[in-house]
Parts: sequence; C-alpha cells; structure tokens
Amino acid sequence: MSEQLKFIVEQLNKEPFKKHFNLITFDSLEPIQLLQILNDVLAEIDPKQALDIREEMPEQTVKRMCLLLAMLKYNPPANQVSSFKQGLVIGSKPVIHPILQWLLQRVPELKKRAYLARFLVKLEVPAEFLQDDVINETHHQYEELVERFKTYHKECEQLRNSGFSTAEIRRDINAMEEEKDQLIKRVERLKKKVDSVTNHQQMLDQARLLRVEKEREESLHHQKQEQKHQLFQAEQKLQRLLQQLKDLQQAAADANPESLMKRLEEELKINSYMIGEKRKELESTRGTVQYLEKVASEPAMGQADLREMEDKIKESDSQINQLIEKRMMRNDPMDDKLTLYRQQASIIGRKKEAKAKELQEAREELTAAERELRQKTDQAGGSDGEEVIRGDELKRLVANLRSKGTLYKKKRQELAELEAENGVLQRTAEILKQRHETIQQKLQIVEAQKGISGYSNTQEELERVSTIKSELDEKKGRTLDDMSEMVKKLNSMIAEKKSALAPMIKELRPLRQRRQEISQEYEEKKAQYESCAAGLESDRSELEQEVKALREKIAQQENQYHYINCMTEIIEAQMQRAAEETKSYVSSDPQERKKAIREIYMKNIAEQEALGKKLREKQKMVRENHAANMEQMELWRDLEKLMEVKRQCFIKAQNQASIGQVIQEGGNDRLVL
Repeated sequence: MSEQLKFIVEQLNKEPFKKHFNLITFDSLEPIQLLQILNDVLAEIDPKQALDIREEMPEQTVKRMCLLLAMLKYNPPANQVSSFKQGLVIGSKPVIHPILQWLLQRVPELKKRAYLARFLVKLEVPAEFLQDDVINETHHQYEELVERFKTYHKECEQLRNSGFSTAEIRRDINAMEEEKDQLIKRVERLKKKVDSVTNHQQMLDQARLLRVEKEREESLHHQKQEQKHQLFQAEQKLQRLLQQLKDLQQAAADANPESLMKRLEEELKINSYMIGEKRKELESTRGTVQYLEKVASEPAMGQADLREMEDKIKESDSQINQLIEKRMMRNDPMDDKLTLYRQQASIIGRKKEAKAKELQEAREELTAAERELRQKTDQAGGSDGEEVIRGDELKRLVANLRSKGTLYKKKRQELAELEAENGVLQRTAEILKQRHETIQQKLQIVEAQKGISGYSNTQEELERVSTIKSELDEKKGRTLDDMSEMVKKLNSMIAEKKSALAPMIKELRPLRQRRQEISQEYEEKKAQYESCAAGLESDRSELEQEVKALREKIAQQENQYHYINCMTEIIEAQMQRAAEETKSYVSSDPQERKKAIREIYMKNIAEQEALGKKLREKQKMVRENHAANMEQMELWRDLEKLMEVKRQCFIKAQNQASIGQVIQEGGNDRLVL
C-alpha cells in the first residue's frame, strides 16, 4: 500500500498535474477532494471530464466515471466488484487509490484509447428506426465513415512509427542539397584536373565501362542468389517428391486385394468421420443462425425487460449453485469415476478433432503440390526443346562464377589500391609543382636583378634534350636484353608450374571421388534426419495436447476451489449475521433489542399500519361529504354565472348612458332622451 501511495504522489507532483503533495497530505484528503483528484486525472485523459464535481449530483458523477472507466477497460479488484459504485459515491480510499494507480501508469495509452472511443464507439440505433430508408442509409454512411477512420488512423500510426518526420525530412533535404553543391564543386575541380591530363577521354570511357561492368556484376550476383534459392527449393521439392514416389512404389509393390480393401476401409472410416464432424458443424451453424434470426425478429427490449431477464439469470445462477452444492455434498464415487471417463472421452475427442484438422490440411497441401507438379511438367513439356541445365552442369557453372567472382574481387582490390596510390602521387605532384613554380619565380627575379634573364630556361632545355637522348639510347640497348630474358623466364615458369601441379592433380582425383561419396552419405543422413524430425514433431504435438488437457483440468479444479471458498465465506457471514440477530433478539437489554432487525421491521410495520388507518379514515370522511360538497360546488357555479350576467348587464347599461339617462323611481327604470 505504501508503494502504491508513493507512486500516486510522485506522478501527481509531475507535469501536468503539479499537485505538490506528500504522503501525509495526500493520505489526509477528504473524500470529496479525493474524488476531485480522480476527476482531474480523468480530465487529463478525456478533456470532456473537466468540471467541478461539487456542481454535479453524486449519482451523475459516479455514472459518468463508471462509463469512462468501462470504456478505458478498467476491471476493479475481485474483492470490490459489489461495493465498487458505493465506494465511488462515498470517496473510499481502497476504491479510488487502485484506480489512480492504474490510470497514472498508462496515461498516454489511455489518452489514445479515449480519443479513439469518440469515433469508434458506435451509436446503438433501435431496429424499428432502421426500417426507415433515410435513417438506414445515414446509419450505413456512419459505419462507412467509422471504417474509413480506422484505415486512416492505422496509416497515420504506421507513418509515425516508421521513423520519418517532416523536420527530419527537411534536414535530410538540406543536407542532400549541401552535398549536391559540394559534389558539383568537386566535379568541376576534377574536370579541371582531368583536362590537363593526356588521354583523359579514354580514361573516362574506361571508368564508364568499369561502372557498367560493376552494375552488371551486381545484377549477376543477384541473379546468382536467386538461382541458388530456386535451386535449393527445387532440390527440397525433388527430395520430397522422390520420397513420395518411393512410398507410392513401395505401396504399389506390397499391394494386394486384402491390403487395398483395408486401406479403402480406413479411408472410408476417416471420410465418414469427417462428414459427421462437418454435419455437426453445419447443424450448429444453422442453429446459431436461427437463434440470431429469432433475436433479430424480436422487438426491441426496454429497461423493464432487461431487469426481468437479469432477475431470471440470477435465479438460474442460484439454482445452479444449489444443485452444485447438493452434488458436492452427495459425493457419489460412481460420479467421480464417470467424470474421469468423461474427461478422458473429451480429451480423445479433442485429439480426434486435431488429427482431423491436420488430415484436412495435409490433403489440401497434397492437392496443391500435385497441381504445382502438373504445372511444372506442362511447362517443361512446352519448352520447345530447350536444353535444361542439369545438376552437374549447374554446379560447374556455379564454380565458374565463384572463381570469376574471386578474380573480380582481387582485381577490384588492386584497382582500389592503384587509385589510392594515384591520388597520393597526384597530390605529391601538385605540391612539387607549386614549389617548382615558387622557385622559378624567385629564380626569374634573381636573374632579372643580375641581368641574365632566360638563362635558367635555356639551361633546362639543354639538359632536357640531353637526358631524352641518353634515355633513348639506354632504351634501345635494354629492349633486346629484356625481351630475351622475359622469354627465358616465361619458359622456366611454365615448366615449374607444370611440375608443381602434377602431384596436386593426382591428389585431386581421389578427393573428387571422396566428395561424391560424402555427398551421397549426406543425402542419406539428411533423409534420416527429416524422418526422425517428423517423428519427434508428432510426439511433441501429442505431448502438447496432453499438457493442454492437464492445464484445463487444473483450471477447472482451481475454479471449483475458489467457488467453494467464496461460498464458505458467504455462509459464514450469513451465519454470523443470524447469530448476532438471535443475540440481539434474546438480549434482556431493551436498547440492544431495539437494534435487532426484527424489532426495526416490527416498528416500521406498526408505523405503516397507523398511517394506513389514518388514510382510510380520511377516505371515509371524503366519501361521506362527497354529495354535499358536489351540491355546494354546483351552487357556487350558478352564483358565478349569475354574477357574470350582472357584470355584462352593467357594462351594457354604461354603454347606453351616452344615448339617454336612466332614472330609477319606485323600483322602475326609465330612459329619458
């Protein structure tokens, strides 16, 4: 409990609540304050809940909170199911603290759930209203919009979880633009450098061809991988089909009329069992459809009908519980044996259903494999006599590709090393060139000062011509010697390679035979492994079924144990209550006897009887005076009519006063014009 309070206080002190609580102040809160804090947390999840609970009736508050918690899929603890709503009304800490802990542990998830509930919780429209075409069409449009919202929300979540955002994309675009500018500048610099190199166009063509060959190599590598994968699949399929062919051949070799009849009888039994299961499934489906049609054809149920159904369900549950208690009290050993046999029969039935499903799946796989085999044979037959690559030729092709791939990788590595060395040498040449230019400028300045401008250029030209002449002479002398030495070296190297390869070729021949033997042994071991694996897999599935059945049995026994414990606690509470009632009723203390439920009920009965007596006397008095009162009411109505007539006559007399004068004498009225 202390860990729970610590977690709640810690979360409430953070954003966005900022309550500044400690354990003492939070534990000393009043129930109304605790309810307000719970309402604030719910308002953070769903903004519609933001209000002051003092301005709302307690029943409405509890109803609103219960609806939201049910929508958020909160399940109260097992010991609080009956007193949950009452605890919410009075602000009970044992009820509210678990709710706060559960809400604060998953606020983002619950926010998302509350947001989705606004759009995904469908409105319940009565069936009689849906008979109207306009309402029915509007309801269909509403359901279509809900489905579209689901798809859009899924796409939005996928985009959010994909790791892309607009800010990251903008940054990537800016970085790519900067890299593009840098590459353009670099290309321009490289073009300037390349223009000064002789045969640069030829080198560019070679580089372009190299890039094309690299791309072609990558495509060939992908094709090679795909062909390997296809080859592996084809080999597996071939092994499977060969095994099936071998089984069929063995079955055909061992076939006789008796075995064929037995096999046909077994297949007939299996098919009849499958037909029976399918009929049962069809009958159950028809029953479900009829029940649903009956429910759909019935009129809409009101609140009173629902209460009546709930009362019936409660009565049925109580009857079931009583029957279970009677059965447990009886504890007949024959029933225990029958339950054991029933469990075994149910386990065997489940195993039969699982095997039937596996048989159906295997038959479907077999039909699919046969269909695919026919398609492949048709394709092979309609290939117009094209040559099909066999296993040895394919292996030779793969070995050739592998050797070429290794050679290509070696050449590519050498090319990369040469390119790196070329870059270093180009950089060194640029540095030396810059130094040479600076030295030349200084030398020209010195020559101008001494009055011998152009001396260094003339001297360099003479030295260059002399060096070129000496190099040409040396090359002419070395060419013939080099050619003769190279021919001798090549002949000696060829002889050495032949002598070195001869014993290796002799050793390679038995190794090839050994490889073929090992490959055959490997195929045999592989087939044994697959058969062993299939047997182990079947054993594993049987053990899993047994474990599943035992777990179900354990769950049933645990449910029975918990039910017995709950019934024991209920009976003990009822017995304790009955003992307290007996004690209070038998007690000599009048104050204690007043607390007894019997005395309270007797007092209420007496009060109700006195009230009924008073009401009966009042009813009798009303009945006795009814005729006189009705007569008096008629007299008053006549008097009211008479007064109304007099009022109208007086109004008419006032209207006639403008024409003449009315004189009253001796009880007579005279009009004098």
